[in-house]
Amino acid sequence: MKKMQTIQLVGLGLFAVLMAFAVVTRGGPLDWRSASQEPVGLAPDPAVTPEAVVQAYAARTWGWRGYFGVHTWIAVKPERAQAYTVYEVIGWRLRWDDSVLVVRNRVPDARWFGSAPVLIADKRGKDADALIGRIDEAARAYPYAGEYTLWPGPNSNTFTAWIGRAVPELGIHLPPTAVGKDYLGERIVASAPSGSGIQVSLLGLLGVTAGPVEGFELNVLGLTFGIDPFAPAIKLPLIGRVGPAR
Repeated sequence: MKKMQTIQLVGLGLFAVLMAFAVVTRGGPLDWRSASQEPVGLAPDPAVTPEAVVQAYAARTWGWRGYFGVHTWIAVKPERAQAYTVYEVIGWRLRWDDSVLVVRNRVPDARWFGSAPVLIADKRGKDADALIGRIDEAARAYPYAGEYTLWPGPNSNTFTAWIGRAVPELGIHLPPTAVGKDYLGERIVASAPSGSGIQVSLLGLLGVTAGPVEGFELNVLGLTFGIDPFAPAIKLPLIGRVGPAR
């Protein structure tokens, strides 16, 4: 117990230093009310795309948090549907609701308060259609819907990793900047966030992950360091993936 408290205190100290650096170098807060939420053209237009679509996205979070991590979400469109359903976790909902889980129709590839999203999973056709019911079931079974912690989790990336483990066929490739993806609650061992490979994690603060999607990752105080030998690249905190995209 004392060792765990020491790890948490050291982690909080490091996190506070990094936050202070980010706030100072940011040069002032952004106005989230005027930040762009325009789509970036990654999602097929449902009006002309009859096939099923399942996508997962990641975008840098708003304000100083964007230096450290991303917000992630999942969008689905059943065959011949005219709109996308987006599944995501939004922490500030706890101010007026008892759940952070949001399931709603919205533009799936909209900027996240100014930050352009990137695709981290993309499935089409009958294979995608077969996954949609399982994604919905897993989302509604998310065990941390009543809580939210920016660091080390549970947060939006913890949710996306939960879906990835439940539906490995989706092949979600969470970036190293997805802080919270390694949070397992009281568990220590689980499958990797992609659903393939294995992960050992202690409260999302210390752990290792190995698998065909993640490669090899080391989690230190919630920050990810790693290598991807399958599509050669290194993974670093704040920066993300350095090398060719998978």
